[in-house]
Amino acid sequence: MSEIKSVPLSLLDLAPIPQGATASEAFHTSLALAQQAEKLGYHRYWLAEHHNMTGIASAATSVLIGYLAANTQTLRLGSGGVMLPNHAPLVIAEQFGTLESLYPGRIDLGLGRAPGSDQQTMMALRRHNGVREDNFPADVAQLISWFDAADEADLAVQPVPGKGLHIPVWLLGSSLYSAQLAARLGLPFAFASHFAPEMLLQALHLYREKFQPSARLEKPYATVCVNVVAADSEREANYLFTSMQQQFINLRRGRPGPLPAPVASMDHLWSPAEQYGVQQALSMSIVGDKEKVRHGLAALIRETAADEIMVNGQIFDSTARLTSFKLAMQARNML
Repeated sequence: MSEIKSVPLSLLDLAPIPQGATASEAFHTSLALAQQAEKLGYHRYWLAEHHNMTGIASAATSVLIGYLAANTQTLRLGSGGVMLPNHAPLVIAEQFGTLESLYPGRIDLGLGRAPGSDQQTMMALRRHNGVREDNFPADVAQLISWFDAADEADLAVQPVPGKGLHIPVWLLGSSLYSAQLAARLGLPFAFASHFAPEMLLQALHLYREKFQPSARLEKPYATVCVNVVAADSEREANYLFTSMQQQFINLRRGRPGPLPAPVASMDHLWSPAEQYGVQQALSMSIVGDKEKVRHGLAALIRETAADEIMVNGQIFDSTARLTSFKLAMQARNML
């Protein structure tokens, strides 16, 4: 039980835009959440990059990290993650070098391989001018070489700031690819089981089995991300959870939009096939009162042997969202 108690709890924020709200309001809600997370003792707070999603406001991830860092004192902030195929590595090194220079010791760079967008949006980002090449391993290695460069290293191209700042780099994934790459490079690994749970245990096993110690990390370190929706009653939590369920239906129908308001029943909103698909995608969700969340977190830690748990929660009402993450931390402290 002592090992379970030692596992830290972190938070993933997509800066959701509820129906009828604006991106500006979403940012202020994220700030309130980050400030609460700092007070409650969350280990780190990450923001995710998505594009062309009218229900997610965290597209300019590094800018939003800077806003939250400027208005908190000690909270560790980072990307969960920056989708590296969308960007030139030098730009990311400079952005996160700037953040680390402004807020030393508080910045993480989590990297993902997926574009976080559709094909047309990828074209609009103009990273590859329509040509898709898998430069991800080389781009990750380039970032690390800049961050770990010695002061006296004479580099033809260097991020200013960024060179030699030893910014922590994480690899994120929802399949086996990033697990293997993180193992080979000796980097910490975070699995996105909050929306793609199928390969969680296989990816963790592969990461730990293949891990090669590096100058950055001596032994494997794995974070598991899950959805948590907590409320004073299980009935209320299930009600709040319907917003996320509706959001996933809309994504699967190709009609992403603002985060829907919760509903009393989902029965009339999805077909049996859609219900099955959404429930599979969201199967790594802990929904209920504080006691149920406590049991869920303990079971998850035992099953995965995770070094860290990261919780996500797309909740329509900002007050209910703050309450949910507060109850999640209270549940973790009861382990």
